[in-house]
Amino acid sequence: MRKKSEKKLSRRELFKIGGLGATAFAATKVADRISAAEKEGTGRRLAMVIDLRRCIGDQACSVSCKAEFDVPLGVWRSWVKQVNKGSYPYVTRVFLPRLCNHCDNPPCVKACPVKATYQTDDGSIQINEERCIGCRLCISACPYNARYLHPVKKIVQKCTFCIHRVEAGVVPACVNTCPAEVRIFGDLNDPNSEVSKLVATQPVQVLKPEMDTEPHVFYISADKNIMGKINDRR
Repeated sequence: MRKKSEKKLSRRELFKIGGLGATAFAATKVADRISAAEKEGTGRRLAMVIDLRRCIGDQACSVSCKAEFDVPLGVWRSWVKQVNKGSYPYVTRVFLPRLCNHCDNPPCVKACPVKATYQTDDGSIQINEERCIGCRLCISACPYNARYLHPVKKIVQKCTFCIHRVEAGVVPACVNTCPAEVRIFGDLNDPNSEVSKLVATQPVQVLKPEMDTEPHVFYISADKNIMGKINDRR
C-alpha cells in the first residue's frame, strides 16, 4: 500500500520535470486521451501539430486565414512570428506560426462574464459572437495574445480551427494552403491520425507550459528563444 506521506505526481508535473517535448510523456498523453475518449464517449479532440523543420515563412497560412474570414488590416487570427538570429554575415531567420492554442484548461472561458467564449465537445474554443459584449476580459486572460477586438464589429475574434470547414469534412484554410505541409490537423484521440502519431513519436513543444493551460497546438523543433517572445504579434 502507498504511504500517506508519498505524493503521486500528476501528468502535468511529470511533464515539467521531464522537460518540454519528452517523447515518452507525449506517447503516454496520447494514450491517456484515447483511453478517456473511449471510456467517456467524448469522441474526437481537435489538435494541430506545426512542424517547423518544414516552415519557410512564406505567410501563405496568414494570407489564407485573412481571406477565409475577411480579417481587417492590423489584426490577425493566425500569423507567423519572425526573428533574426545571429550577426552579420552569419544570420538566419526563424519562424513561429501562431494561433489560438485551443487549450484544455482555457483561461479565456473562465474570464468571459457572459459565456460568449466556450469550449466545445471536440475541445476547440469558440466564440458566440451574438453574445459577445466586447469587454476584452478574454483578451487579457489569454496568455498567448491570440485574440483581438474587431475594429468595426467591436466583438472579440480569434482562430476557430476553421470549425465551419471541419464540420464540412475539410481541413482548416491555413492547413490547406501551406505549400510545405507545415501544419498537420486532426483528431488527437484517434491513434491512427497523423496528428496523434506525431505527438506520440516526436519531441513536441507547447507555448508557455508553465501556465497549465494544456495547449493543443504542438510544435516540432521550435527555437526556445523565439518561443519566449510571443507577446507581440509580428
